[in-house]
Amino acid sequence: MAEQNFRLRFKNIEVSKNSVRRAIRVAILVGIILNLINNPQLFSLSFTRLNIYKVLLTFLVPFCVSLYSSILANRSKCHEKETNP
Repeated sequence: MAEQNFRLRFKNIEVSKNSVRRAIRVAILVGIILNLINNPQLFSLSFTRLNIYKVLLTFLVPFCVSLYSSILANRSKCHEKETNP
C-alpha cells in the first residue's frame, strides 16, 4: 500500500517541458551574471586561471533551484485540485 501511494505521488510530480525550458533560461541568465561576479578574469577574457568546474556549477545551481521550485509549485497545484474537486 505504501509503495502504491509513493508511485501515485511520484506521477503527480511530473516535470513539464515548460519547467525545464524555464529552468534553462534562468540558469543561463543567472549563471552568466554569477560567473562575471565570481570570476573577474572573464572581464579581461583571460581564461588561464579559470576553473571549469566552478563555472559549470555556477550554471547548474540556478538550474536545479529553478526546476525544484517548479516541481514544488506543480505539486501544490495537484494538492489543491485533490482537495477542491
